[in-house]
Amino acid sequence: MKFAVIGTGGVGGFFGGKLAKSSEDVWFLARGKHLEAMRANGLHINSAEGDWIVPSGKMTDNPSEIGIADVILF
Repeated sequence: MKFAVIGTGGVGGFFGGKLAKSSEDVWFLARGKHLEAMRANGLHINSAEGDWIVPSGKMTDNPSEIGIADVILF
């Protein structure tokens, strides 16, 4: 199943990060300096459940790069 997180902020980043941590196919849409930081360092998740990093890769500012998704978190 392919997931697209449209708006990778606190909520989208957390839930998308949990899906990615579970080996799901997750794409993150972000822009500007946030996207640059995610591409350079991955997406860092800090939570009461523990901290982890989603490695950089499926992160873009272009929705057409994501293609068709089964589930969109908006």
